[in-house]
Amino acid sequence: MSFTNCIDAQRTKAVPAIIFDTDMGPDYDDLGAIAVLYALEARKECKVLATLSSNGRPAIAPTIELLNRYFNRGEVPVGIAGPTAPAFTHKSGWNEALIQRFAPELRSKQYPYAVEIYRRILSQQPDRSVTIVTVGFLSNINDLLHSEPDTYSKLSGVDLVKKKVKQWVAMAADFPQGREFNVYKDTTAAYQALALWPQDVPIVFSGFDIGSRIRTGKRLAEQFPQTPIGMGYAINFSAVPEKGNGRQSWDQTAVLCAVRTPEKYFYVIGPGKIEVSKDGSNIWNPNANANHFFLVHKYPYAQIENLLEELMMYQPSAKL
Repeated sequence: MSFTNCIDAQRTKAVPAIIFDTDMGPDYDDLGAIAVLYALEARKECKVLATLSSNGRPAIAPTIELLNRYFNRGEVPVGIAGPTAPAFTHKSGWNEALIQRFAPELRSKQYPYAVEIYRRILSQQPDRSVTIVTVGFLSNINDLLHSEPDTYSKLSGVDLVKKKVKQWVAMAADFPQGREFNVYKDTTAAYQALALWPQDVPIVFSGFDIGSRIRTGKRLAEQFPQTPIGMGYAINFSAVPEKGNGRQSWDQTAVLCAVRTPEKYFYVIGPGKIEVSKDGSNIWNPNANANHFFLVHKYPYAQIENLLEELMMYQPSAKL
């Protein structure tokens, strides 16, 4: 069964309901990813339910909230990673710079843990209706799967996912084999999460090779340097000059394929199984069916670049 057929078997008329789980810090393509997400929501192609940090650095949740505010979605819940999650930032200091410029009051705000928000939001949604998009560490997913019944749901984390989640789209791993940042930086979480994930809920991976060939952000930094997204790119381009059209675009591809049909833009390989070793490396096993799929380029890179860049250029009607 193809990935599209697998999802179509569960599809409803409702637009995709998205939980966006991001590390928003070690790199800055997360900025482009959240811009793509809200651009698609503005086109009524999806609904954002929550925005979660898988990065333990304190500046990450405030960064996410200020971006939600910029896109007129300040009410979207924000959650923080658990105590064992990796804590990373970029040497440019862009998170702190954006907070200082746009929302310094958020530096002292306390946020709930992401696992709590996962359980609360999932418990409120129709069965098999939620798409989870991870563009960072798998720390929160692992916490969710290990979670126990609580006031939100009598179900375990695994059973809650099985009941409420339609699909998981992850920017993670390298195919057919390799060792990728989002996996190996929290190897324990990746290893356990993929072992516990219920097999009848499909996962599609946008691997390292997909985003590494697509560069975006230059137009945004040049034309809108006073917006949070444009300023974030500009700060990073200044700190570490990029070649060509901008930064590699790993996270945006995952968001695009979480909202729109992946096979419209990429070949989708599978089903099979991604197998993660305890050292964080991964291999693709095509002879085992765990309902896993991964993307392969179909079109010239510029075609996807132009599509993503256009979505990233979306400007909300109101400003911070």
